Amino acid sequence: MTMLAEAGPLMLLCGLIGLAVGSFLNVVIHRLPVMMEREWAAQCAELRGEPAPVTDRFDLSRPRSRCPGCGHGITAAENIPLLSWLVLKGRCSACARPIGMRYPLVELLTGLLSAACAWQFGATLLLAGSLVFAWALIALTFIDLDTQLLPDSITLPLVWAGLLLNLVGGFTDITSAVTGAMAGYLVLWSVYWAFRLITGKEGMGYGDFKLLAAIGAFLGWQMLPIVILLSSLVGAIVGIAMIALRAHGRDVPIPFGPYLAAAGLLALFFGDTINTAYLGML
Repeated sequence: MTMLAEAGPLMLLCGLIGLAVGSFLNVVIHRLPVMMEREWAAQCAELRGEPAPVTDRFDLSRPRSRCPGCGHGITAAENIPLLSWLVLKGRCSACARPIGMRYPLVELLTGLLSAACAWQFGATLLLAGSLVFAWALIALTFIDLDTQLLPDSITLPLVWAGLLLNLVGGFTDITSAVTGAMAGYLVLWSVYWAFRLITGKEGMGYGDFKLLAAIGAFLGWQMLPIVILLSSLVGAIVGIAMIALRAHGRDVPIPFGPYLAAAGLLALFFGDTINTAYLGML
């Protein structure tokens, strides 16, 4: 009880910051894939010797968020994380179109994970590192669920952030972090090519390699067995369940990024405990 009382103010602060960051992550999740598609279209036009498509400015700050149904611009009062959705009862104030549950879910998840990071790491450098790690994994999870993309603009900076954090005293030593980044990438790269040579099909994308490299860079190579085991186990269970319930076709790919991200977060909070328990069973 004493520990909770001492950590309470920091948890509350990080939880509130997390709610605000979650609101921003909703923007990233929706807009970043569109920005990538527009960039690819411009690059393709350039290769064909054609002028780039003329489009309105579209980035993480412009245009202002609007209701996709009626075009109503979201006001500041309607953009308060979680609270606005509850006050509006999950509907647009202008046309009463339902607002997806995704938005408050991302905000709530980000707030809770941010508070959990404060509880786990306290007011230390590790808190800042864990927040960046968790926020990036949330964005990658939902982008991958929507588009089966894991943008380099998130995964690659996350690799370097993990290495930099561990260079100045983070979750592990720098040697383990560098080894974790290399091993994380090469393990899934090897699985990818083995599967492709055997079946002639691509089992996963390169974004998964980079995501596991980022997890290895943050947590060290020692956590990779846990992450790979947990993500594969949960992914297999969910995939089999979806096929059995006929909610997913056998030939329709299932994004692996969300399972890697979930396993990475479990390793962040419980990795040492799991490793210790496993070694104690040997």
